[in-house]
Amino acid sequence: MDISPDKQNIDRVFSNTVFHIDFYQRDYKWNDEPVRRLLNDIFYKFDEKYAEQPDLDACKETIAAHYPWYYLNTYVTNTIDGCVYVVDGQQRLTTLTLLLIKLRHLANKYSSKAEGWLSQKIAGHSGLELEFWMNHVRHINVLKALYEDDTDLKNVDTSSGITAVNMVSNYQIISEYLDQKLKDKHIYETFVFYYLLRLVLINLSVEQTDVPMVFEVINDRGVRLKPYEILKGKLLGQIDKIEMDKDDYNGLWEKQVGKVNFFWEDEIDSFFRYYLKAKYSSSRKDGQRFDGDYHREIFKQDMNELLKLEHNSASVKKFLKDTFLYYTNLYCKIWELTQAQHTTYPWVFYNNLNEMDGQFMMILSACKLDDEEENQKIKVVSRSIDRLFTLLQLQNSYDSNDFAVVLFQISNEIREQPVDVISAVFDKYLIKVLSERRAAIIDQPFNYSYFKNASIEHLNKRFIRYFFARIDQFIASGMKVNMKHSMEDLVTKRGEKTGFHVEHILSRNLENLNLFNNDDEKFEQERNRLGGILLLKGLDNISSNNEPYKKKLKTYANTLYWNETLREDTYKSKLDFSAFKEDLGLDFHHLKEFGPDELEYRQKLLFDVASHVWS
Repeated sequence: MDISPDKQNIDRVFSNTVFHIDFYQRDYKWNDEPVRRLLNDIFYKFDEKYAEQPDLDACKETIAAHYPWYYLNTYVTNTIDGCVYVVDGQQRLTTLTLLLIKLRHLANKYSSKAEGWLSQKIAGHSGLELEFWMNHVRHINVLKALYEDDTDLKNVDTSSGITAVNMVSNYQIISEYLDQKLKDKHIYETFVFYYLLRLVLINLSVEQTDVPMVFEVINDRGVRLKPYEILKGKLLGQIDKIEMDKDDYNGLWEKQVGKVNFFWEDEIDSFFRYYLKAKYSSSRKDGQRFDGDYHREIFKQDMNELLKLEHNSASVKKFLKDTFLYYTNLYCKIWELTQAQHTTYPWVFYNNLNEMDGQFMMILSACKLDDEEENQKIKVVSRSIDRLFTLLQLQNSYDSNDFAVVLFQISNEIREQPVDVISAVFDKYLIKVLSERRAAIIDQPFNYSYFKNASIEHLNKRFIRYFFARIDQFIASGMKVNMKHSMEDLVTKRGEKTGFHVEHILSRNLENLNLFNNDDEKFEQERNRLGGILLLKGLDNISSNNEPYKKKLKTYANTLYWNETLREDTYKSKLDFSAFKEDLGLDFHHLKEFGPDELEYRQKLLFDVASHVWS
């Protein structure tokens, strides 16, 4: 490896070298805090020395004799075909350029001869055009706007991206800071000499083959890059610059990363973790290796034998153009389906309501590259996850850790398999888990004997709301009407007045306790069964609190459809509802009284309805 350190003041850094922003570099993301820290660092020694001798002439000789040099940091470059690329340090170099632009404007304000010198430190001429030394090609119009006029920053067009936005906002910070610090011509010109001649950076020029390693080591200190940012360097660093430009691999990467990160900050790291677990883990323990620095795991010997991404530019290019492109698009498609209920793939949304993020891994696992069955697999996998999760919950057989283990086992078996085998794999593991939990041979995925005691005592409130929301949706569909409240509101709203809460049909009072032979323990156990539970909106729930059943029936009017099936008027002249219950053989009927027998009836009816919903 060949590294050539070179100590340079700012006058020399920005002289005749155009710095291209390498693909390793992020957008310009510095904000208020690092910019102010840099300004404070720069002015710390300057303020101290200027206060000691404020009347010294502002010239090279005086500054060299009385002001010590100050080390600002290191920046890393590599040169290919005569072009100098910034591998590390773009954030600092861009901020220093913004400082130069402000100093140039102050030169005009103070009628200082420093204006020409400063202009040469910002840009040179290429033909008739200015060429900025910090060559932010996509954001060159922002640099031009700041260079030419800084009087109205609100009019600067920042539509080219976050780099443009941060350039303008940071320039504003710098401008205000320097206006406060450099209040007359003498201190201004003294500072210009100090800034250009005494502030020092170290340039490390490295060979192209060493760039990924140097880049990663440098960014292991200070504010670390995200794993995907380092992975980008390791992958794209293997591609020849000519090919890079010709086929725009950097553009491909940035486009796909942007699409994924649209949904959540740095979501692309989650994508890579789910993808690696989906394709290269046979168990939960296997998958845990990717929870941390997956970008390092990819290049370990066992993984490299599978991926072949180390020192193999042909494989890298194929990975980017095929695998990375397809699976990031698929990942975005799943994300979009989590945002709202889709008629074809509603279960993706349901799983999101239940915080079942494992569906990302499972769908990525099931789909092979450019899968012709992609849509069917999204539908079957998401539906099967919902069914597995729900039926385990309803039969008191759900354990979050065991569920995570089972998802990895299923993922391993459905990996890139035909769509028609996927449901059977899920059913196999559903039966397996039920059998293990019950220590018995189970041959049906949903048994009333295990649902019979399904109770709010064993279920979290979010799932209870989800369960009744699905029941209500099913009834609304059978009645050919719209739901009165959205699925999302029913599941997620918890406010005292606007949220949905558990309502016990059997209030705690002496009359109801007597129905259970005054056995307090038995009473609580029975009234908590799902057949004795409804969902009511906040104020409705409060108003019906401890009323007897006959009064509660009045409260249930115009609430959820499942609640209203207790009322006699629900069945009057409702032809669609009558046809619905007859077609499916569902024994819906109203109840004038509510006791142990009625509760058992409602529990059984819930089982029959749930059997259709999660068939």
